[in-house]
Amino acid sequence: MRGIFIGLCLMTYLVCPAQQRPVQSLYMFDPLLVNPAYAGTQVQLSATGIYRNQWVNLPGAPKTMTATAHSGFLNTKMGLGFIIANDQIGIHNDLSFYGVYSYKIKVSRVGTLSMGLQGGFNNIRSDYTKLNLKNQADPNLSGSLTKFNPNIGAGAFYHQKEFYIGFSVPQIINNSLFDVEGNGSLSKQLRYYYLIAGFSKDLQHNVKLIPSALIRVQEEAPLSFDVNATLVFQESVGLGVSYRLNEGIVGLFELQINENFHVGYAYDFTTSELNQFSNGSHEIMINYRIKISRLHQGLPCPSYW
Repeated sequence: MRGIFIGLCLMTYLVCPAQQRPVQSLYMFDPLLVNPAYAGTQVQLSATGIYRNQWVNLPGAPKTMTATAHSGFLNTKMGLGFIIANDQIGIHNDLSFYGVYSYKIKVSRVGTLSMGLQGGFNNIRSDYTKLNLKNQADPNLSGSLTKFNPNIGAGAFYHQKEFYIGFSVPQIINNSLFDVEGNGSLSKQLRYYYLIAGFSKDLQHNVKLIPSALIRVQEEAPLSFDVNATLVFQESVGLGVSYRLNEGIVGLFELQINENFHVGYAYDFTTSELNQFSNGSHEIMINYRIKISRLHQGLPCPSYW
């Protein structure tokens, strides 16, 4: 089984136009991961860490760690931040770092349009010494390969008190993944296009409904999307469910511990054929927010929900 899965991983990186960017179930709590224009939207300094363990008990399955931080500047007209991610699947490891910038324009009494840019790199490494090969002499599957790929991305994000929508292309350049002995790579970093939207609606006293959706379009691959609905009680506890096309159903839990800390958890119930080998996926999030007196004094911060 392990050999089959690693073989599939190799096909993903070297031949097939399969999904390349990691999928996350708690995207609605950290939109900066998919759209640089979100930087500074929360006004105060916001730092988020997410760990995802996908397809538990399946050897070589993806494990993803992300960390983001961003804040508003110049009386909230500008946002600055960064994104760090480490995505591991089988023998492949993708470490990335991107700086993000956004500029915000008040387009109506209640609405703000933010335009964002990001720039950074992906450092991709494949360690073929971890493979159990029948032909140990194959020069293309020996040692390790490393590829440093700089990239840029852009996005737009419109929001008001109870509604938001954004469109982004986080990585614009279609870099090659590897160039084996100068023969050229069979695989590239294909562009992703993201459309994200959501709104909130008060149902009754201290109960709020927050639907959201994320559409992913990758070049040369099928469209994918998530739809989510979360109920929030007492502005403190969120319980939700998501549906991911052709993959599964996700249960969500989020808790506001105090004005600074929020934590979240998601469990993916796999409905594809992988459920014969895997016990689903786990995802954990922690978020910390704080006002910096020199930057944010007197500025209202939007509700976390």
